[in-house]
Amino acid sequence: MPYRSSLCLMASMVRDGAISPLELVDAHLAQIAARNSEINAFVMVLAEEARERARSLERGGRRGLLYGLPVTVKDSFDMARLPTRVGSRERPLTPAARDATVVARLLAEGAIVLGRTNTPEMLARYDTDNPITGRTSNPWDLDRTPGGSSGGEAAAIAAYCSPGGVASDGGGSIRMPAHFCGIAGLKPTQGRISGAGHIPALGHPAGLVATVGPMARTAQDLRLLFSVLSGYDAQDPFSVPVPLREPPAERLRIGVWEQFYTVPVEPEVRDAVRRAAALASDLGFTVDGFEPRGLERAPNLWSFLFGQWVAKGSELTAAEALNNLAARDRMRAALLRQMEDVAAVLMPVFGITAFRHGESKWLVEGKEIGLFQAGMPAVVANVLGLPAVTIPIAVTAAGLPVGVQLMGRPFEDELLLEVAIQLEEARGAWPGPGAFAR
Repeated sequence: MPYRSSLCLMASMVRDGAISPLELVDAHLAQIAARNSEINAFVMVLAEEARERARSLERGGRRGLLYGLPVTVKDSFDMARLPTRVGSRERPLTPAARDATVVARLLAEGAIVLGRTNTPEMLARYDTDNPITGRTSNPWDLDRTPGGSSGGEAAAIAAYCSPGGVASDGGGSIRMPAHFCGIAGLKPTQGRISGAGHIPALGHPAGLVATVGPMARTAQDLRLLFSVLSGYDAQDPFSVPVPLREPPAERLRIGVWEQFYTVPVEPEVRDAVRRAAALASDLGFTVDGFEPRGLERAPNLWSFLFGQWVAKGSELTAAEALNNLAARDRMRAALLRQMEDVAAVLMPVFGITAFRHGESKWLVEGKEIGLFQAGMPAVVANVLGLPAVTIPIAVTAAGLPVGVQLMGRPFEDELLLEVAIQLEEARGAWPGPGAFAR
C-alpha cells in the first residue's frame, strides 16, 4: 500500500523506479475514492489533471525534489484557472490568474496536486465546516472534528489520501488540526515561506500573526517540504531572504511548559508533554521546567491582531493600533531574553484533544474552558512571530491522537525540525487511524 508511506519514502521509491508517478497518483486517487465520502476532506479532486501531469513528468524533464509526488493544497491558495472559495459563497467564482507562490514552488519541484482541501468559511473557526462543501470529520473518530482551519488538509493526510501539502496558520490552524489528527505540521517564522496568493491576503495586519507552512505525516517530511517552500518572495511584504541552514549538532536545552499559566489542559495532553520531555532527556537534551514571565496577555493581543483590528474598521484609532503593536514588541523581546539559553519550549498544542462536532465548552480539571482558553498554547507563537512544530506523541485511552509542539526562536526553524525528527524516531512507529489504513 504505497499511499501509507511517508513522503520521503515515496520520493525514494519514485527515484529508484520502484513505483511510477502515475502509479502513485492512482493509488492515492483510489484511497480518496474509497475514504473521502466518510471524512469529506476535499473541496475538489483533480483526478484527470493529476494523471495527466504524472504522464507528462514521466515523459522527461527536470527531476526536482518532489518529482512525481502527490500533494494537496488547502482551499485558501490560488491555483491558476480555479476559483479560491475558502468555504464562502461571498467569494467570486472567477478563476485565479496565477498560482500562489507556494503552489508554484511545489509544481516547480515536480509535485502533482491531487486536489484542494476543505476549510471553514474564510478560515474563521477551529472546526472545518462551511455552507458550500459542508463538514469535514476526523479520520480517528468521525463524530469529532479534525480541527481548523486546515482541517481538510489534516484529515486528508491522516486518512492516507495525501502524503502532505501546504496550509496556513493564523492561530494554531496548522498545529491544532495536526494535533487532532495525529500528523505533523510546521508554523514557520514569519517571512520564511511566502504568503502571496493566499486568501485572505497575508499582508498587514493579518501577516503579523498568520503564515504559511507544510503539513505531512512526519517531521522529516515537513523538512523536505520546507526546503521546497521556503525562500524570499518580493510579492510578500513579510518575506525575508534567509537561506536554509544546517541545525547545530550539539545537544541543547529544552524548556517544558505544561500549560498556559492557570488554564488547565486535559490530563492526557499533559501526559503527552511529559512523555516527549522524557524522550528528549533520553536523547541527551537538557530538559527542565520553563514558565515564561509576562505572556499572560498574549492571547488578548492575538485576538486584537487576528480579528478585532479588521472588525473595528474605521472605528480603530491609530493610538489603539500602535499601543497593541508596542505591547507585542515588548512581550516578544522579553520572551527572547528568557530563551537565550533555551533552544525550544516543549508545550501542549491545545488544551484538549479532538472534540465532538458542535461542542464549544469542556470541563477540564474542574474548570470550564472554551475554545479561546483551549487555544491559548497555540496562539503564543502566532502573536510573537515564532516558529512552532507539532508532532504526534501519544494516543488517549479513547483512541485519539495527542500532539505536542516545540516553539523556538525566530529563524531557527531548521533546529526545531531536527529536534522534532529526533523525538519522532525515539517515539517509534506511529499507528495512524486504523480504519483508514486498509
